[in-house]
Amino acid sequence: MTMTSPTKVPELGLPARSAERLPKRPSRFKPGAGKQLQGGPFAYIALAVVGIGSLLPLYWTLVAASHTQDEVLASTPPFLPGGRLLHNLDAAWSQAHLGKAIVNSVIVSSCITAATLFFCTLAGYAFAKMRFRGRGALMTGVIATLTIPPQLSVVPLFMMMSDIGWGGNLESVIFPTLVSAFGVFFMRQYLSEALPYELIEAAKIDGANNFRIVLSVVLPVARPAMMVLGMLTFVQAWNDFFWPYLALNQQNPTLQVALGQLSASYTPDQSIVMAGALISTLPLLVVFVIFGKQIVGGIMSGAVKG
Repeated sequence: MTMTSPTKVPELGLPARSAERLPKRPSRFKPGAGKQLQGGPFAYIALAVVGIGSLLPLYWTLVAASHTQDEVLASTPPFLPGGRLLHNLDAAWSQAHLGKAIVNSVIVSSCITAATLFFCTLAGYAFAKMRFRGRGALMTGVIATLTIPPQLSVVPLFMMMSDIGWGGNLESVIFPTLVSAFGVFFMRQYLSEALPYELIEAAKIDGANNFRIVLSVVLPVARPAMMVLGMLTFVQAWNDFFWPYLALNQQNPTLQVALGQLSASYTPDQSIVMAGALISTLPLLVVFVIFGKQIVGGIMSGAVKG
């Protein structure tokens, strides 16, 4: 009678009988963990309601811009687009000189967005990871500026721009908004959690200076937050009306200031005003369509911890 040696379990290196006696560890994960959640009918209904509610103002702008003023102001307004869209767009374009206004808005919004991302990222990194005297007091001062209404600084800012000689020029709109307190606070909060000290210390051991650390370590980590901050800054600069209306003149306006001229008459044509509003909305839609996937992808990559 031959004795057979017990077979080995390759993974554990133990006999089969001993392996059978090993107690099974309880799994830390619940059944179905890690799987993609599936929405029910209520979720789809809620998303449909939110989507329709978000698109309704844009749709009404399109409808009003494609009809006459009498049809828009009738007791029963139209609910479908009409046939005067091109006529109203051409009228709004020629009456408000929107060509130059769009170019000015692109210049102003792009410059403000680029400068805000640069300065706010540097300041956020300094407040988040660098040690220097008075850091807490300075950060408190930055946050405190958020509580000051911007209308209080209009008069001294207007006098300052006039003394410099920038009255009526785009520089008077760009330079006062090169950096924002919200952007500094936003980048500081993000980098405090997303940027570990180990990466900075490793870069210093490799001989990198502060400029190299910012370029090779900070900017790649801060990219998701920069995409979000850039989108918010561009939209805010594009839609800003109050300060550009005071700082610029009718010969050199931004888009929102030019649209204000359409409704400044005693009896403005609402259909033409809506056509101008539609023109001002299209560039934002184009920007979001082009960079929307990158913005959402940046948010998702920033939400996943390595």
